[in-house]
Amino acid sequence: MRKRQLLTVSLLLLLTGGINYPQAINSELNLTLKEAQDYAILHNKMMISAQLDVQSSKLALWETISAGLPQLSASGSFEDNLKLMTTLLPGEFFGQPGTKIPVTFGSQYNSGASIQATMLLFNAPFYIGIETTKLAQKLSSDNLKKSELDTKESVSTAYFLILVSEKSLEILDKNISNLNETLKSTRAMYSAGMAEQTDIDQMVSNVTMVENSRSSMQRAIELNYNLLRFQLGVTADTKIILKETLESLIREVNVEALLSQQFDHTKNVDYRLIEGEEMMSSLQLKTQKAAVLPSLAGFYNYGINGMGDKISNQQWFRNSMTGLQLSIPIFASGQKYTKIKKAEINLEKARTTKDMVTEKLKIQEKQLRYNLVNANIQYNSQKDNVEVSKRVYSSMENKFRQGMASSLELTQANSLYLQAENNYVSALMNLLQTKLALDKLLDNM
Repeated sequence: MRKRQLLTVSLLLLLTGGINYPQAINSELNLTLKEAQDYAILHNKMMISAQLDVQSSKLALWETISAGLPQLSASGSFEDNLKLMTTLLPGEFFGQPGTKIPVTFGSQYNSGASIQATMLLFNAPFYIGIETTKLAQKLSSDNLKKSELDTKESVSTAYFLILVSEKSLEILDKNISNLNETLKSTRAMYSAGMAEQTDIDQMVSNVTMVENSRSSMQRAIELNYNLLRFQLGVTADTKIILKETLESLIREVNVEALLSQQFDHTKNVDYRLIEGEEMMSSLQLKTQKAAVLPSLAGFYNYGINGMGDKISNQQWFRNSMTGLQLSIPIFASGQKYTKIKKAEINLEKARTTKDMVTEKLKIQEKQLRYNLVNANIQYNSQKDNVEVSKRVYSSMENKFRQGMASSLELTQANSLYLQAENNYVSALMNLLQTKLALDKLLDNM
């Protein structure tokens, strides 16, 4: 998955082309691997987004708690009765039995103001909601931790790619220099009648082929620098200088110490996240069950009303009341039962997923340890193979200059030497990456 993400970012870079860091001077960064990781933690866009999620979760907790705290509201009104309402009353009230007498009620102006205080006294979903929000805050912190690990891994991979690419370019430059020397010697041998034109042509072809490989490697280096710039969150014109070398990084690889480190899957961030999802599902089930419980709230209201036929001459009357409001769910046509059953199913799914993640992490640990051992063996083997191939090539080059070997044999020896160098660099990169993967699993980053 990580390789696919890096490939996607690389393609985007090909298509498109806060806090001050102490070593950033005039758009130039001089970074060790650790400094590059720390810089990315502060400036990487995904990290900034994850940090904002943590801040948002803290506000969400207060928002949930505040819903159960006392609430105070005020209201006011003013009415101008342009035409007062008229109704008919029985004439018996006015000594005129058998008739209907029109009577106008009210006053021209009515005013009012009131203040009401309410407080939630009991609501089970509210208290569970506070637990849920606290858990969501913890999950956002765990997500931030996961983002940190992913960012450090991406920065490390880009850092390794640059060093490996530059090492490959160094090998190609040295090989081109050797081939040009051989080509020069071949032309001298041709002038002396000790070589043929085909030998010169073969040497020219070899030089051209390696120069083409060199051009491709230069493009790869620039791409890898852009990939690192993207992970660091810097602009495209920022110059990056790497202070580490492949040799210094390899010296830090202690395979025995890493293999001896114990692994506790319950402390792994992926496990903590899935465990949090299980707890979240459990709280959702509690919420659905609590929805059938009654809810109780208290309130107090104080108001004043004014009435009169003139705005400046109104009679004012005060009023107040206090009370309790009880809400009891009685019948919901099976809707609550269905929601509870769905929540139970979701909880069971979350538990199953947690078991799957547990097994996955244990298998992953075993595989990564095996990969590290194998990568270390391959690295040491390819390192020795380079020395052997180099000696073979030097011997064949001497034989060619003495007329004891053909240009084809020299070409084959050079190809084998280049292949050995490439295999060595690949093995070196594989060792660094397998160590990185195990370090991430063991939370050593």
